[in-house]
Amino acid sequence: MCLALIFRLSNNGAKRHLLSINCTKFQLFYYSTAPANVTNSSNLLVDLLVNSVGFSKEKAISTSTKVTCLKPGNNKPNLVLNFFKQIGLHKTQIKTLVSAYPGLLFSDVDNTLKPKIKVLQEVGLSGSNLTRVITKSGALFHTSHDTCIRNLDYLRELLGSDVDSVAVVIKRAPWLFSRNLPKIMPPNILLLERVGFSRIDINKFFLNHPLGMVQKTEWLESVVRRVEKDFGIPRGSPMFKHGIEAIVNFGESTLKMKLEIFRSFGWSDSDILTMVQKLPYCLTASEAKLRNGLKFFMNELGYKSTYIASHPILLKFSLEKRVLPRNEIFKLLKEKRLLRRRLCLYTVVSYPESKFIENYVLPFRYELPELYELYMKSKG
Repeated sequence: MCLALIFRLSNNGAKRHLLSINCTKFQLFYYSTAPANVTNSSNLLVDLLVNSVGFSKEKAISTSTKVTCLKPGNNKPNLVLNFFKQIGLHKTQIKTLVSAYPGLLFSDVDNTLKPKIKVLQEVGLSGSNLTRVITKSGALFHTSHDTCIRNLDYLRELLGSDVDSVAVVIKRAPWLFSRNLPKIMPPNILLLERVGFSRIDINKFFLNHPLGMVQKTEWLESVVRRVEKDFGIPRGSPMFKHGIEAIVNFGESTLKMKLEIFRSFGWSDSDILTMVQKLPYCLTASEAKLRNGLKFFMNELGYKSTYIASHPILLKFSLEKRVLPRNEIFKLLKEKRLLRRRLCLYTVVSYPESKFIENYVLPFRYELPELYELYMKSKG
């Protein structure tokens, strides 16, 4: 029909051209709306996701719509699933990975997946560590091989001969491979060096806070200012580096919320500054841990904010596993008048576990045979 129309109107060039275009569009549209093979491929993918990966039918259909590379006879999904099984991923891990990155099913095993796995193996990752990194960083497979190698070389150069550290930081932050580390990290390293960090300090900081090292330098500068200006910890103080480590992963809103917890218990800004200057890591405790600790020490024991601020380690100890069990033993020994010298709870909870049992549990096993059992029961 289209050819006939074009033939009859061949003397009218403009109309002929217009109809040719429309006809072409019609033909393209016609073929694109008759996707029998694509539909069959989509159905096959849905069946594969249900039967081999463990998706529900609804989840499989939803996932299949996110894939744009469906082609008739494409056997890549089966090859990819087999490859994941060969390197040790179990069904649940594969399901998690495919759910987050369905396009991985159409990756080239030999040219894309195997080289990326080799990169991870070269830094000493294997077994459960390897599968953990893979399932946490599907984005790794979408990063060019050259970028992966460049980042790996940079990490080796930065961390030096300590090859285990490379594996450690990748386990903690597998997404690092997808960043441009040689470009992002040097300005932050220079900043930390300017404020007094040694190379050993920087490597330790990177291992513990990899996200902080790939932020914009302006952001890291704001952290330094906050430690110096807001909390009054000078660069020469032994606590300065700890202050940066303590708040580097906090946004301003999170930090503000934690400070408000102390204020809600009547703490002054002076109390808060004293605590942070003595032990910045108090700020890393969860909001629930801070609230529960303050309730116990202030509301139940009657401690003043000034005392806790001067002994901030109290807020870092586990309330359930350390403070409460030892407090029960401490109270019992005082009631029975078995303590030969005056002690405070701070001293009792500060002892290492072995020394606490040696000094305050075992010596009284004859006078109070149930003491050890009581202590162990209260801990668990």
